[in-house]
Amino acid sequence: MKINLHVKGVIRMSKCCCSSENCCAQPQPKKTISIDFLYLDTTICDRCQGTEKALDDAVSSVAVVLGAAGYEVQVNKVNIVTRELAVQHKFISSPTIRVNGHDIAIELKESLCEDCGELCGDNVDCRVWIYNGIEYTVPPKELIVDAILKEVYGEKQGEPAPEAYQLPENLETYFTAKARKDGVQVRNEAGDTN
Repeated sequence: MKINLHVKGVIRMSKCCCSSENCCAQPQPKKTISIDFLYLDTTICDRCQGTEKALDDAVSSVAVVLGAAGYEVQVNKVNIVTRELAVQHKFISSPTIRVNGHDIAIELKESLCEDCGELCGDNVDCRVWIYNGIEYTVPPKELIVDAILKEVYGEKQGEPAPEAYQLPENLETYFTAKARKDGVQVRNEAGDTN
């Protein structure tokens, strides 16, 4: 039995207006969208810094809409500082953005990154983003928004297929050169000139 209450011309129902068990009084669990941002350096690398800012802007742009649609966005930022972390995360190029495990870059393309080269003391290539046929060293916010929305509303891709992983030669060069440079720096700070 429903009881209607009249308050200043407004009808208030004492029971929920829904006829299903998923009543409006029962909050629905949010579905999670997991976004991983994997990078070598955000202290001096313009590409990584710019990608992080574009990602933050993109997430801010879509968070309200996705929240209203029952999603929550979780962003994981991982500084890949060792070979072991690179292997653990199957890191293929810096920077990388993955939405629910899917790399947002359709193809892998890289070019010389002077900032990361300065960081490790060798020539290192970092990711180039391609969007609407144009190459960018920092992904446009629109590319990231598009990738997030495709993951949510596009054809479901399922879990990424497990692939054999080998540390790319470019990252091997980076970690080897960085270890060498860091070792020289430590010896110099200790006063060892050998």
